[in-house]
Amino acid sequence: MSQNMMNSLMECAQTQLVALSDMGLIRVAGKDAAAFLHSLLTNDVTGLPPDGVRHGALCNAMGRMVASFLYWRDGDDYLLQVSADILPTLLKRLSLYLLRAQVRLTDESQSRVAYGLFGPQAGQALSTTLLAGSSLPDTAMTVVAMEHGQVLVLGENRYQIVLNLAVVDAVLQRLESQVKEADLAAWHLVEIRAGMPRITQATQESFTPQMVNFEVIGGVNFKKGCYPGQEIVARTQYLGRVKRRMYRAAFDTAHTELPIAGAALFAPETGEQVCGNLICAAPTRQDGYEALAVIPTSCAEAGEVRLGAPNGPRLSLLPLPYSFA
Repeated sequence: MSQNMMNSLMECAQTQLVALSDMGLIRVAGKDAAAFLHSLLTNDVTGLPPDGVRHGALCNAMGRMVASFLYWRDGDDYLLQVSADILPTLLKRLSLYLLRAQVRLTDESQSRVAYGLFGPQAGQALSTTLLAGSSLPDTAMTVVAMEHGQVLVLGENRYQIVLNLAVVDAVLQRLESQVKEADLAAWHLVEIRAGMPRITQATQESFTPQMVNFEVIGGVNFKKGCYPGQEIVARTQYLGRVKRRMYRAAFDTAHTELPIAGAALFAPETGEQVCGNLICAAPTRQDGYEALAVIPTSCAEAGEVRLGAPNGPRLSLLPLPYSFA
């Protein structure tokens, strides 16, 4: 075994901590907060339990996603985690729906910060250092309160720590002996492999929820009441086949620069016409890239999709940890 391969395997076995500097938080407070969000998001809000975390989206009238969220409760308030590059405009957009609702919307990003934690010993590190030995729940998409913050259990060996800014240094010191600090690309790769999409400025209003498998990961509730774009989202679910889906893909370093979100994809059956777009991409330890890409299911079945041009790097489709068939 080569030294490079051994180093890669050692890194994979380590618990890694990533400052999620590209994410922001919106606090939704006031006695009408739950009803306000419930009327806007694709998912149930009024039924969210105190220890629950959910995916949700805000859509436009045509059912295209303006933003994707993780959301959870903080006492009587709600926290929405969203891509930082769309947070300011999203706050303004949400405020247009306030009317007479007793709701306060604030940017919480200056007082709370989020860290991603992943790896085989991530849960043990959290339990022993931050939760006084208490075990974390086995159920994904739950939130656990801790002193000066919260832990989000997102999936197997995949967590977020959301901390009050004042205690960040102290918490990181407690974790430093058990984790290795990593960059954002490492967290993006973890999310790609988990099949978790995120809407950014480059992909706003490009996709319906089903195109990014949002109903598969629990981001759409088809039994709740109306919200912007609900009729189209429901019609897509019940009256037609979803013709575009999000796939996980890999390509090598023949494409030497990391492609941006929204990068165009091509397939022989569409010729010079764009057939789809990347949602995100991240480098791997094997000198390649992995990405989440939205393409027609017919192009995926044909098996030839290329990045950037009809003769660009070829994407190899990889399995997701869930099925949308």
